Amino acid sequence: MFNFANFYQLIAQDTRLQPWLNILPQQLTDWQNAEHGDFDRWLRALNKIPQGVPDQVDLKNSVTIGSSTPFQTGELKKLESLLKTFHPWRKGPYTVHDIHIDTEWRSDWKWDRVLPHISPLKNRSVLDVGCGNGYHMWRMLGEGARLTVGIDPSHLFLVQFEAIRKLMGDDQRAHLLPLGIEQLPKLEAYDTVFSMGVLYHRRSPLDHLIQLKDQLVSGGELVLETLVIEGDENAVLVPVDRYAQMRNVYFFPSARALKRWLEQVGFEGVRIVDENVTTIGEQRTTEWMTHNSLPDYLDPNDPSKTVEGHPAPRRAILVATKP
Repeated sequence: MFNFANFYQLIAQDTRLQPWLNILPQQLTDWQNAEHGDFDRWLRALNKIPQGVPDQVDLKNSVTIGSSTPFQTGELKKLESLLKTFHPWRKGPYTVHDIHIDTEWRSDWKWDRVLPHISPLKNRSVLDVGCGNGYHMWRMLGEGARLTVGIDPSHLFLVQFEAIRKLMGDDQRAHLLPLGIEQLPKLEAYDTVFSMGVLYHRRSPLDHLIQLKDQLVSGGELVLETLVIEGDENAVLVPVDRYAQMRNVYFFPSARALKRWLEQVGFEGVRIVDENVTTIGEQRTTEWMTHNSLPDYLDPNDPSKTVEGHPAPRRAILVATKP
């Protein structure tokens, strides 16, 4: 069982987040009572991971945890084996006491594209929607964020996050909650909200944008990253059945159409700051994620298309302000 008491105590002292206590404990109790086939096995492995007291932590340039007193070879192999229990590792990479967790995604590349275009995170409270295992949350702390809260309903991502946090020395500036954005009340509490790799999974993209806006304080900043297509303000792809072998995908606007959507729901100062074609160097199969990945989802005769014949993955980053 997970104990969220530390987070409850934290938000009880935050006037912005305090109202969340009216519904959050019951939501997390309901989540605790729901079954997941592998969860108990993951918890047993998590409990065996040693509580870290690292004296070498780098969150600014990477997510690296080390110690001036290195692990013995046997201890290191045991730790690596425990961490591999949480396969597949999709977001990263992490370096943990000389163990390199080479994740499916080079999430650090995405962070390098995002960071130059956003307001400084120093002393800001941040919400990361669809945060995966929390990789970007640690990088946000590296930029001086006061508090990072991530939400993602995956049991596995929560366990991966808690494993890293345990090795990090139980850092209480970052918290991951197993919730979806639709479960959050209108908090209007965060200085910055990130939604990266989520929008195309939402059946109603405008509702998602409104939900993100509802979490921001006035003057707060939205950082939105998603799959897009090339085209003008009216271009939108609605895949039938699958896109790059993904089933739960719905709307792929052009970056210009997405800018218009953000303006339509009331955001101001909307900027398209980056467009980038995803390469097989950024998303691929590794020792820590041995399932199929992007190279398997592209047409082998024409890598500019997916196996279904759609345009290959292209991602855009937009930044906007809540009035």
